Amino acid sequence: MTHGKLQWLRRATAALSLGVTLSLMAPPSLMAASVKKKPVAAQKAKVQAASKARVVAARAKRTAKAAVVQAKASASRPQSGKGRRAAVIAAKSAAVAGGGLAAASAVSASERKHEAASGADGLPKLSANAVFVMDQNSREVLVSKNDKAVMPIASLTKLMTGLLVADAKLSLDEEITITEDDLDIYKGTGSRLSVGTKLTRGEAMHLALMSSENRAAHALGRTYPGGIVNFVRLMNAKAAELGMRDTRYVEPTGLSVENRSSARDLALLVAAAYQRPLLREFSTSQGYSVESGRRVLQYHNSNRLTADPNWDIGLQKTGYISEAGRCMVMSAKLAGRQVIMVFLDAADKSSRIGDAQRVRRYVESVVSADAIERMAMRKG
Repeated sequence: MTHGKLQWLRRATAALSLGVTLSLMAPPSLMAASVKKKPVAAQKAKVQAASKARVVAARAKRTAKAAVVQAKASASRPQSGKGRRAAVIAAKSAAVAGGGLAAASAVSASERKHEAASGADGLPKLSANAVFVMDQNSREVLVSKNDKAVMPIASLTKLMTGLLVADAKLSLDEEITITEDDLDIYKGTGSRLSVGTKLTRGEAMHLALMSSENRAAHALGRTYPGGIVNFVRLMNAKAAELGMRDTRYVEPTGLSVENRSSARDLALLVAAAYQRPLLREFSTSQGYSVESGRRVLQYHNSNRLTADPNWDIGLQKTGYISEAGRCMVMSAKLAGRQVIMVFLDAADKSSRIGDAQRVRRYVESVVSADAIERMAMRKG
């Protein structure tokens, strides 16, 4: 190596050593300055992103809750099945778009509440020509079908007969006698209570409400203070007092086709009758026996659901004449709710029982869906 090159190499090595030494001697703050500036900017950006995310999440939550409210309102309003499904789908889409998965679950619960029913409009398919179902306490209408149609009501009449006798506080131990005046002049039906049979007013009332005994019911009206004419007048006055504007009575048994009412009116009668413990007891009794001369007559409830342990029936009455079809009213506890059910003009006994079973399943599905919806709302 030449002398010139050696000198150049020595100078370069010295310069390099001096640079390393100076860098090692520099204060740490100066060394980190350029590095520190970059993490501060990144941290600031991260904070801003998190803040923006919280704002978006809050907005999504509000959107989701609004969607649930809209879905619930849409599902509860009377409308066609197609319209209800469209409203639920739209609300569910809004909930999902807003990021509310819990809200979407609540919308699904509202949807299932109606899909659980078999009808295209979300309600149970019922055979009776007129139906009215409502919550007895809140008066919320749960099911309605031709509920304002006025038609014959057959032995549902006897519920008003029992209501008047109960409210008059007449002696239930007073003995009354079946006479020829109590015979059926409308349909010519018979009875095991032959003319001359003696029974107490309480027994007559029991048989009229539990087994729909026509002669017993007529005897209750006939022996009422003022006689049968006054009794019928008071039946109509009581109907007006209860707000039963579509109701008219002409006799106390229901054998006349002129005894007419609507399903909605009869729900008011059931609500009033339920307040009388005696009517609840007599109408839901399983069986009763009375002495008629040397015979003991055994009677049974005309509504077989009262013997079903799966039902909790507080009051009931059945009825039938050919013009009225098979009729039934009940107040029963369904899924924790006291529910009034009115069925008019069903084809046969099995049809009206089937209608009651379908309404029960529907009400239970509604209550179940509401519970799921409330749970989803709380979690949301």
